[in-house]
Amino acid sequence: MQLLLLSNSTMKGQSYLGWPQKHLQSFLLGVKNVLFIPYAGVTINYDEYTDSVKSALIDLPVNITGIHTVYDRIEQINAADCIMIGGGNTFSLLNSLQNGGLVEPINDAIKKGTKYIGWSAGANMACPSIKTTNDMPIEQPLSFDALGLVDFQINPHFTNETIPNHGGESRELRLKEYLVMNPKSTVIGLPEGMLIEVDEDSIFLKGDGEAYIFKQGAKTQILQPGKLEVSF
Repeated sequence: MQLLLLSNSTMKGQSYLGWPQKHLQSFLLGVKNVLFIPYAGVTINYDEYTDSVKSALIDLPVNITGIHTVYDRIEQINAADCIMIGGGNTFSLLNSLQNGGLVEPINDAIKKGTKYIGWSAGANMACPSIKTTNDMPIEQPLSFDALGLVDFQINPHFTNETIPNHGGESRELRLKEYLVMNPKSTVIGLPEGMLIEVDEDSIFLKGDGEAYIFKQGAKTQILQPGKLEVSF
């Protein structure tokens, strides 16, 4: 499998999908047809969402089609060179994929060689479940089971920053709560401006900064960019 899993799409002061442009260009080399899935978009309609992605990738020689515009979605999934899922609300995204009967076809296509790009909610979707998303459950999917393309969980937009005089839980504490109830799981806290690239059996951390691995009963590991030599 070839996967590109981004924490976020936009950095302050940069254009939409600006910060990962060089990674997208490299990953999409040789790709002609991209199927974009905008189902995580809640505050933006699907046409506008798809157009924003097309504009962001206008310099790349790829044809981007919104899945909502086609009649036979499974046929388009099988015909795509790359499937791309954008950010937004992870619960709405998964609910739409499940109700449309698209989870298994997407999974099968990727395992047969179709490339996959996902950011934020789209990165969550590559995990075994969506339990480590930051989103509110504004819709109830049939289950929390996602595509399961990787055997670890991702927490996009990860930050350990806390607001002064605010008594709410930190992100790390929330992830530790998750691990109490899911002790066999591993979570990568992926800060903004970073991504995970999977190339068959190799996993790479790319971007500026450092990421974190959380496991139940273990000390938090700090990950530097490069090939990940860790057991999930």
